[in-house]
Amino acid sequence: MPPSYSQVVTTLRSAGCVFAEDEARLLLSTARTPAELAAMVDRRAAGRPLEHVLGWAGFSGLRIAVEPGVFVPRRRTEFLVRRALALAPAAPVVVDLCCGSGAVGAALAASLPGAELHAADIDPVAVRCARRNLGVRGRVHRGDLFEALPGGLRGRVGVLAANVPYVPTGEVGLLPPEARDHEPLVALDGGGDGLDVLRRVAAEAPRWLAPGGGLLVETSERQADLAVGIFADAGLTPRHEVSEELCANVVTGVRR
Repeated sequence: MPPSYSQVVTTLRSAGCVFAEDEARLLLSTARTPAELAAMVDRRAAGRPLEHVLGWAGFSGLRIAVEPGVFVPRRRTEFLVRRALALAPAAPVVVDLCCGSGAVGAALAASLPGAELHAADIDPVAVRCARRNLGVRGRVHRGDLFEALPGGLRGRVGVLAANVPYVPTGEVGLLPPEARDHEPLVALDGGGDGLDVLRRVAAEAPRWLAPGGGLLVETSERQADLAVGIFADAGLTPRHEVSEELCANVVTGVRR
């Protein structure tokens, strides 16, 4: 007999899951057999990220496939997507850099069906996952930042969304265990002040952006002013925007 809803809730709550009721409903609706449900509940109770257990994450109205070892897209990153669409609602060339599962690229592709979409990540597991999520809507490349992209994109990119890692190295150990223990360090660790990768992206971005094209990154509130300065030093016109609803900070830099 499969575990009942109340039994699943009790198990999850005992394991410290704050949203046990919501998670129980998702597990019950996703599992195809009683044995699969029991295994999923066990994995979640052991601390596996819910999205890795389910095999998907909800993002911008889409169901994004995720797998163990892949960064789970956060709801706050939906603000990055919104700002990208507001910046260039008809951008012909879109790049999702540090793409992870490809969630940002998939969301942009859903709203920009005619755009030429490219995504890139250094992690082979992420690249495989992004290819599942983008399918025929975009090309996914493996490599270190801009080195992964086709040279023909230089000077043509209208939207460059880069959800770079921005956790300071010394604070990675303070992250919740779900992230710290189950997501790739390369997707979390942003160096000493958390902005090392952002600096690299900002320095190269003007050579890839089309006139009027924009680079968009997510940061923490306390990093935003420093990120604005980094963008300005790279020759971009910066803007910091905040979503109180999603507790999200996005810094945009437009090529002058």
